[in-house]
Amino acid sequence: MAGSFTMYSTPWCGYCHRLKSQLDREGIGFDMVDIEQQPEAVSIVEEANNGNQTVPTLVYSDGTSQTNPSLAQVKEKLASLA
Repeated sequence: MAGSFTMYSTPWCGYCHRLKSQLDREGIGFDMVDIEQQPEAVSIVEEANNGNQTVPTLVYSDGTSQTNPSLAQVKEKLASLA
């Protein structure tokens, strides 16, 4: 099942790995994009972060984004989208 958000990350990002494992443990589906493997995604991350390549950046189905959110923040956002 595709998630209602996309997580933009890099392989070396500890925060990304932590959030991904928390989401997996909770059974929350999402799409993952490695901005090093898909350089065209860098502009999406920069747009969400005032020109910075900060990851993890989550972009939701409603077009909003969160940068390095907690699991609770993600769950709260998903509840508001439901």
